[in-house]
Amino acid sequence: MPLSAVQKDALSSYGANYAKGLTAAEATERRRDIKHGGLNTVKKPLNCPSWVCCLLPCIRHIPSMKLFKQIEPEDAEVLRDGRWVRYDAPSLVRGDIIRLEEGDVVPADCTVLSLGLESIDIDGDVSDLAADSSIELVVDVKDVTGESKPRSSKIRSDGTASPTQLFYGSHVNQGSCIALVTAVGSNTMLSSLIQDSRWPPKGGISVQLQSEHPANHEEDEEVGVALIERASADE
Repeated sequence: MPLSAVQKDALSSYGANYAKGLTAAEATERRRDIKHGGLNTVKKPLNCPSWVCCLLPCIRHIPSMKLFKQIEPEDAEVLRDGRWVRYDAPSLVRGDIIRLEEGDVVPADCTVLSLGLESIDIDGDVSDLAADSSIELVVDVKDVTGESKPRSSKIRSDGTASPTQLFYGSHVNQGSCIALVTAVGSNTMLSSLIQDSRWPPKGGISVQLQSEHPANHEEDEEVGVALIERASADE
């Protein structure tokens, strides 16, 4: 299973390394750089001080606060210095390579690079295409964007995995993948929707999102948010 040209371009644009991930030093530097999103945390819909929540515990039961608690990620499996390690989700930075599997909460906005938990030869052939064609990743994004239909990634005719865009707070319902972190913290889709008072979503907003962020690459049509354009826009 090779990577597509779009996926390779995304790795280059985000300064990522599929085989080794970022080094600890690179991750620390990016975390300090506000243009990369800083810490991977999203402000709550009602960002009240902790003492207010103690005095008014009913705030925790407001529907938006309850939903936010359900989708807030705790940790993530990330490739750091060539080793897979589990970190707390706020430690992720843009350009990290992460692994997702069934039951995970997606810890950052990311795009699928390959299916399964094992790394692939990014320039490999498609000799195992027939065996891989049944593999599918299914991710529920309705609590983030309101989309009723789960997003999925499958093996395409050229042997690559469709570069489906996944969002912070989504839930992996089926399958596993290796993905590239494209946005963290205040730069994530969930954070943008909260800031614009469009979350929790009232019905699917995927069509609106696609019109706001048109994809310019044919391979990226189902993603709805163009990978390369988004990376360059944040520079």
